[in-house]
Amino acid sequence: MSTTGSHSTADVRTLPDALRLRNEKQPDVTAYVFLRDGEVAQETLTYRELHDQAGPRAAAFAAAGLSGSSAVLMYPAGLEFVRTLLGCMYGRVASAPVQVPRRRDEVERLRRIADDAGTSTVLTTAEVARDLRENFGDMTALAGLTLLATDTLAYDADAPEPPSPGPQDTALLQYTSGSTGDPKGVVVTHANFLANVAETDEICPCEPDGTVVSWLPHFHDMGMLFGVVMPLCAGIPSYLMAPEAFIRRPTRWLEAIARFGGTHSAAPSFAYELCARAAAEGKVGAVGDLSRWRVAANGAEPVRWATIRAFTEAFAPYGFNSRAMCPGFGLAENTLKTTGSSPEQEPSALWVSSEALRDGTVQPLGEGAEGAVPLVSTGTTTGRTRIRIVDPATLRALPEGRVGEIWINGPCVAAGYLGRPEASEETFRARIAGEDAPDGDHLRTGDLGFLHGGELYVTGRLKDVIIRKGRNHYPQDFELSAERSVPGLHPNSAAAFSCEDGERERLVVVVEADGRLLNSVGADAVHRRVYDSIRDRHRITPDHVLVVRRGSLPKTSSGKVQRRECKRRYENGELTSVATADATAAAAV
Repeated sequence: MSTTGSHSTADVRTLPDALRLRNEKQPDVTAYVFLRDGEVAQETLTYRELHDQAGPRAAAFAAAGLSGSSAVLMYPAGLEFVRTLLGCMYGRVASAPVQVPRRRDEVERLRRIADDAGTSTVLTTAEVARDLRENFGDMTALAGLTLLATDTLAYDADAPEPPSPGPQDTALLQYTSGSTGDPKGVVVTHANFLANVAETDEICPCEPDGTVVSWLPHFHDMGMLFGVVMPLCAGIPSYLMAPEAFIRRPTRWLEAIARFGGTHSAAPSFAYELCARAAAEGKVGAVGDLSRWRVAANGAEPVRWATIRAFTEAFAPYGFNSRAMCPGFGLAENTLKTTGSSPEQEPSALWVSSEALRDGTVQPLGEGAEGAVPLVSTGTTTGRTRIRIVDPATLRALPEGRVGEIWINGPCVAAGYLGRPEASEETFRARIAGEDAPDGDHLRTGDLGFLHGGELYVTGRLKDVIIRKGRNHYPQDFELSAERSVPGLHPNSAAAFSCEDGERERLVVVVEADGRLLNSVGADAVHRRVYDSIRDRHRITPDHVLVVRRGSLPKTSSGKVQRRECKRRYENGELTSVATADATAAAAV
């Protein structure tokens, strides 16, 4: 790679190269700022400070025997994570970022990731290490793990750095969020990161005046790319805030964008929906001028047309330009971005026949036509990335207008899953039947979609498809109907999946409701409305609707519902109903 943004010409082949360049060209320019409570600048790092702190850390990690191996990074939101991440990259340590455990099952996940990464070293802060031992010290999952507090280590500024990494060296072990099964470590190289940044910058240029604002978890692929890697490569400041600050009051995110002049920010669809809902309830607060915000990337989960319209309409009075809304599609196995929408175009939706879609074909209809559903365009590829739509059964390429599995070929496709050669071969090196191109390896995403006018439309997950009477149904359609059936249900508050009972496939819908809604509407009324909505809208009678308390629905760190984990808990009887109707339905199963 020869550039790191629209205003750089130096040769940069790794992320340490990018930081060294920034240290040379703009040493005293602000690189990262952490916002306490998402509002006040608590800590700042310049490029010089980050470079000067990354080098000694790399030397310390090398002295601890970590160079050429791996380590788990377990940090709360803040700049200590950024310092350690770059120290690992300088020192050729493959880092695996994870969430700070809050529950016992998250401690178990930490151990599974450490074991999978082949390490017993967990880099963290002194406070987190102390809390982990106090709260979970009795767990065997912590036995044998070394918790190394990087914020209290003594560093030698004169210690020689270990050899620098090369483009094909591992920059990160990005563990999948777990929404589709056990976490697997995606091996992301420095070349992968730089290619993904270049392609992202091609469709959504940062420009020298760019500023990033991000609340996304740094251990999540979108938070890593948008919050840490892209601003470093582009040489623009990144204002970071804790996810909890956003969740407690979503419009803090928008306030920060206005206050610090954010031009680029990214979030899943549910975040935009929460902000639109806050506006509808008159809880916008002190949101200021959003006119500088030119890239509002929207991805990581199904992008909803109603959410896009609600958000753009709600915040147009604050200067938000609807063209800034940029839906996209990506996944950790492709580093992140696969397709994206240009901020020079209005976001668009294609209204199609839901009946034809269930048969795997695309029949465009007019907006408002009977049986029409809107699907949001996630844009096009850039650079050398290419997408094919493939029949998952025959492995043959499908033409435009046919639904199939989304396959990807290009420089952003990661090296594979760590220590899983068979899974890597199946997922990362798939071949299209009847084609013999020498560079024909493709990444199988497991996502379903189609191409229309050269743009990608995502319809669902291959393995989450629910088959009833020989027809395919997408769980997110049931989930959206459930959420809309009762005013007051939160975004991402439903999970739909199928269960086999030995004779047929049963449709189960789990919906969570907060205490305010349960007190005002009642659990039985929520159950009835969800049940009726799915039956009336989809002409399918759900076999079981289960109403649970808010917080019971398993989700990833980015707020995405974990359907398979929810299904597992349901089948194991781990979900507690709050509606009497649920007990009746369960008894009849």
